[in-house]
Amino acid sequence: MKDSVIAAQQTPAAQRSTGDLARAAVSGWLGTAMEFMDFQLYSLAAAIVFNKIFFPDVSPAIGLIAAMATYGVGYVARLAGAVYFGRMGDRIGRKKVLYLTILLMGASTTLIGVLPTYGMIGILAPVLLVALRLIQGFGAGAEIAGATVLLAEYAPVRRRGLVSSLVSLGTNSGTLAASGLWAVLLAVLSEDQLLSWGWRLPFLLSFVLMLFAFWLRRGLKESPVFEERPDVVDGVAMAKDEVLAAAQDGDVLAAGIRQRKGKAFFVALGLRFGQAGNSGLVQTFLVGYIATNLAVGRSVPTDAIVYGSLLGFATVPLVGLLGDRFGRRALYLGLTALTVVLAFPVMLLITSGSTPALMLGMVLGLNIGVLGLFSLESVTMAELFGSRTRFTQLALAKEIGGILATAIGPVLAATLTAVTRSWWPIAAMLVVYSLITFVSALLAPETHGRDLVRLEDAV
Repeated sequence: MKDSVIAAQQTPAAQRSTGDLARAAVSGWLGTAMEFMDFQLYSLAAAIVFNKIFFPDVSPAIGLIAAMATYGVGYVARLAGAVYFGRMGDRIGRKKVLYLTILLMGASTTLIGVLPTYGMIGILAPVLLVALRLIQGFGAGAEIAGATVLLAEYAPVRRRGLVSSLVSLGTNSGTLAASGLWAVLLAVLSEDQLLSWGWRLPFLLSFVLMLFAFWLRRGLKESPVFEERPDVVDGVAMAKDEVLAAAQDGDVLAAGIRQRKGKAFFVALGLRFGQAGNSGLVQTFLVGYIATNLAVGRSVPTDAIVYGSLLGFATVPLVGLLGDRFGRRALYLGLTALTVVLAFPVMLLITSGSTPALMLGMVLGLNIGVLGLFSLESVTMAELFGSRTRFTQLALAKEIGGILATAIGPVLAATLTAVTRSWWPIAAMLVVYSLITFVSALLAPETHGRDLVRLEDAV
């Protein structure tokens, strides 16, 4: 065993061409775009029509809460997927896992588009909806983590923030595609057409994207960092007892396997909290809140998400470049502080009664409090963790943060706004989420330029 370990440690650095990097970048971007398109399709449907299609026998407020709850259950399945596929990705490689996740997400999303409604089969309809949401979440639980790890491990050190930001750009692309589809449907279909068959179209169209993403990943090479890991022999990571038997005092195996884990994970969880919580409020809850409670056209909130996502194509790579230039911590502190300062003014704009002001508020909230933080998160979380457990820890940090913030947040916001009959709880939640990430950034080490082959965490 020691001979094979020595051979693994002396393996030359894995070589990747510019074409390999481009294929990995497009694959990561497309898979993440599909994940977020699937979830944004669902979240917008939950906010706009699912309360009428699957929960028609309750009041509008209770229907919105129920629809948001079905949105939230997917995050429980995401956690299970993060554990299962994360461990698999750390053991046998990143790319193999990404085949499976794309198939699970695409198939479940397509099947949502053929579900019978409550009017057809009664209570079984929302039961089936929740079941498909769970399958969708199980696959999605490792998709964005796998894409994040893959791109960070492929990227040149000096441009790691920019290249890794393509994952965030994928989320933006998916959000834009889903919001654009819903904006078109709301603009051209009547209420009856939308509720009878129109809502199915976006889910059915995701099947085409799934086929293309799967084809693209067929020719993808494994992460060079995974191949260079000193604990990987013949493409498979050694078990812990094998590493302990082979490790010697002071070598790279000993440094990685004997480090006490936990600090980096909790820092990453805190960094995740602000982005995840803000995303659930801005991209999910506010769409339904505006459509249900404010006297504006039903297409206004989805149009605002479209405009904000378009601006995000500049915001995301800009933040990635600035992170490469000035480091990760400074950008985190600046963006979260700005989100805290703007939380109440943004909500005043959204609830002012002016459509242009509402649009401006949504665009600001999306780009500063969501997309900007996501761009930083994509590279920082990968740099925080050692290569042996990077996939698992990153996936868990993302999904636990998603459960605590993105999944629970819209349900809590729906409840608080219904009780208080005011918008201020939304602004207060934006402040709390952002402050958690601000404090976490203060406690985090600067990870810019870290060697990703190292087995130990950054802290």
